[in-house]
Amino acid sequence: MAAIPAPARAISGAAFATLLLIALMMGANHVAARLAFNNGVDVATAVVFRSVVTAFVIVAILASQGVRVRFTARHKRFLPVIGLLIGVQSLCLYSAVARLPVALALLAFNTYPIWTAVWSFVVYRKPPEKAMLVAMPVILVGLALALDVFGATSGLGASGQWARIGTGVAFALAAAGTFALALVLTQHEAGDVDGRVRTATTMTIAGVVALAMVVSQGGFHLPTAPAGWGGLAALTFLYGTAFTIMFTVLPRLGVVGNSAIMNVEPVFALVLAWMILGQAIAPVQVGGALLVVGAVMGLGLRKK
Repeated sequence: MAAIPAPARAISGAAFATLLLIALMMGANHVAARLAFNNGVDVATAVVFRSVVTAFVIVAILASQGVRVRFTARHKRFLPVIGLLIGVQSLCLYSAVARLPVALALLAFNTYPIWTAVWSFVVYRKPPEKAMLVAMPVILVGLALALDVFGATSGLGASGQWARIGTGVAFALAAAGTFALALVLTQHEAGDVDGRVRTATTMTIAGVVALAMVVSQGGFHLPTAPAGWGGLAALTFLYGTAFTIMFTVLPRLGVVGNSAIMNVEPVFALVLAWMILGQAIAPVQVGGALLVVGAVMGLGLRKK
């Protein structure tokens, strides 16, 4: 998960700790997903479980709080499009996680602010802000270091390195692009929809998209080992719980929507993937990762 700009005012210590907890849970969700993928689960199956359970949780919250759902004609046109984009994004991001070290997949996905600026200009003719123009090369340089694009660290050379990571990077960038377009459309066409309602709708449609993929592949690919069942259960629990906290706890703490602080997710994923999966990257790649995370957080934390 990625974040939209944080509110300009300072947040409380409890809110800051809660945001870090959500980032930790989302990073752990992707590590759990890789554990599931290593034990027989396919991407579409994971997205169905994650999306459907999260949708049920959010719908239960809506029902318990007596939220009345009302859509305008514009909402009815664009919410399905946004849901479809998030469905594609979910499939692409998990496909990247299945092929790359988890932290690197998330870092490539964290180029979404660049894509957001591109889509804002293409769709709504809104020129990018100066801060974005400054951050773009920093993000790209950091990503190049993190991915070891010239193969210097791996010793494979550029062609060998891209033969190994190319497909995963392509999936991560596709996830970033579709997520960014969903963000832009949400801001301009569905920003006035209650966040809980929008999330329930989006997760339901994303689940349907993934279910269609499951059917096209001949059915669910369930875990073949206990570790796979643990990974599938963990990714579903972590994702659903993080969203539940986001829509029930954060508003009470004075935080509306996501926060740039949650962009530390790849850092948490880097540590967890090293501890649980044994995935490690070179120091120069860690430096590139921190450069990307710092630039994206800087964009989110800047004053409007």
